[in-house]
Order: sequence, then C-alpha cells, then structure tokens
Amino acid sequence: MTTHGTLENYGPPVDLGSVRLVTDRIVANVERVIEGKTSTISLAVAVLLAEGHLLIEDVPGVGKTKLAKALARSIDGSVRRIQFTPDLLPSDVTGVSIYNPENRSFEFKPGPVFANLVVGDEINRASPHAQSALLECMEERQVTVDGITYPLQNPFMVIATQNPTQMAGTYPLPEAQRDRFTARLAMGYPDRRSELAMLDGHGEQDPLDGLRPVCDGNEIRLLIEAVRRVHVAEPVKWYVIDLVSATRNNPDLRLGASPRASLQLLRTARAFAAVEGRDYVLPDDIQRLAAPVLTHRLIPTEEAVFNRRTADVILADLVARVPVPDARGGRRTR
Repeated sequence: MTTHGTLENYGPPVDLGSVRLVTDRIVANVERVIEGKTSTISLAVAVLLAEGHLLIEDVPGVGKTKLAKALARSIDGSVRRIQFTPDLLPSDVTGVSIYNPENRSFEFKPGPVFANLVVGDEINRASPHAQSALLECMEERQVTVDGITYPLQNPFMVIATQNPTQMAGTYPLPEAQRDRFTARLAMGYPDRRSELAMLDGHGEQDPLDGLRPVCDGNEIRLLIEAVRRVHVAEPVKWYVIDLVSATRNNPDLRLGASPRASLQLLRTARAFAAVEGRDYVLPDDIQRLAAPVLTHRLIPTEEAVFNRRTADVILADLVARVPVPDARGGRRTR
C-alpha cells in the first residue's frame, strides 16, 4: 500500500496535529489549480472531513468544476463524474439491473455514484426527477434498486456545481436536495494578482492534468475519526441551537434551518477547528460557518424578497443578534 508521508500506520488513532499536516498538503495541492482561494479550499476540505457534501454555486467560468476535480484528484480514491443534463435518468446515476440471458437472472450494474468522490457537474441542469436519485445516496450512503440495498464506498462525498437559477436551462434544487448539502460555496472572481498567475500558469498547459494525489482513502477515514474527537463545549452547542432556532422564528423566513442543519453545522465546525490545528470548537467557528452551512437552506418570504432582504442578509442579522457564549460558558452580547 502506498503512503503519502504523515499517516504511515493505519491502525492507531490519528492525533489532531496530523490532521493539520495532511489538510495543509491537500489545500496546497488544490492551490496549484485554483489561484487565490485558500479559505474556500480549506472549507471544502473541512466539509470532506465532516462527512458532508458540497455545493459550489457561481457563474460559469470561475473554476467551480476545477475545484471539484482538483479536490477529487488530491485523494487517491475512486472518482466518478456525472454531467447533469435535462435528459439524465435516475438510473444513469444509481445504476440499473440488466437481464443476463446466460443465467436467466438480473445483474446490477453500479452507476457512477459508487465512488469515494462523485463530481456532479451543473446539477441544476437536470430535472428534479433525476436529481432525486441522489437523495438516498447523500443521506443514507446507500442505493436501493429493485428492492435490494447496496452500500456506498467509505469515504463518500458528493461535490456538485450549479449555475445561478436565473440562467437559462436550470431547474431549482428541491428543498430536500438542498438540505442534504452540508455547505454551499461561491467561488467569486479572482483578484488581479491571482488572475495574472492563472494566465501565466494555465496558458500553455492545464495544471489539473499533472495533479497527483497527496493522500488516500485510508488516511481520510482516519482523519474523519480524529475530527470526531474535537471537543465542543456545552455553551457552544446551545449557541448552535439558538442560532438555528432563530431562523425558524424569523418573520422574514418562510422556511428556517432543519435539525439536520444543526448537526451538520456542528460537524463542520469540528472539522474546521481540526483543519485550523485546534482540538476544540470556538463560537467564532460557528459564526464563520453559519453562512455556508445555513444560507442555502433558508427560504425568504415574498415580502422579504420584495424588500430585497435575501437569505444572506437575514442570516447576517441573526448572527449579529444572537448572544455569543464567552470563555466562561456564559453569554455575551455585542
């Protein structure tokens, strides 16, 4: 078995210092392809270690698919890509049972979802019928076809890209589908220096072609186990509950965050703390992750939309108002 430097022994638990070393390698590797987006890449790695799924949304041409591919290629595991189109069928994602005339029985042919990392390109160009094929996969990490359940690989992560819903040929993701994505990121345009570096480095050859893995699936599994040991104090857990509850009681929101959102916010905070080199979660981690983890789950009322109060604005107001626990476990106001 090939190792990549830090986690040579696959038996004993991994210390949290090793998590920082390995994730730094992954981030540096992805940065060979994506210029000037260190914080975005770090958050994507944190979602992976939180056993979550990532939705990357932005206009065409800013590197959404490249980020997904670069992260996938940085891990020496199985990677499959699905191009979502209007004519895609659920069986094109999950697989299908095919009749074998030789033994007169049906044989299951696994679809591309049977991989460690599944890259779903332009997921909102497929119909909701096709999108629904991912619901069981993302939540239960299994596929059921013809009454038979097949477990998916471990680790398993869906990294999907989508264009803004105002663009032609797109279908809005159903609420149940959006809720299964742990976090949503926007790439944004690069700054001038990063774009110049891109012109110099990408002009003759795509750096994605030469990208090599810097860790493997066994290492990721050990990192996930280490992340689960990150300490979360009771006041921080109450802070998560208070923040999520505030979205459910806000008059500007027709739909607030679900209990699944609370759990995924806490898991991502654990992973983010480990990526930062800490074995404990800070309230600042919750604030930092509130927007990417919660915003895509919130649906403003029609009146709020008319008044140009987007989900981002409403959530920022809530984060500013909900009391934050202090170092002694009490509450502090702003």
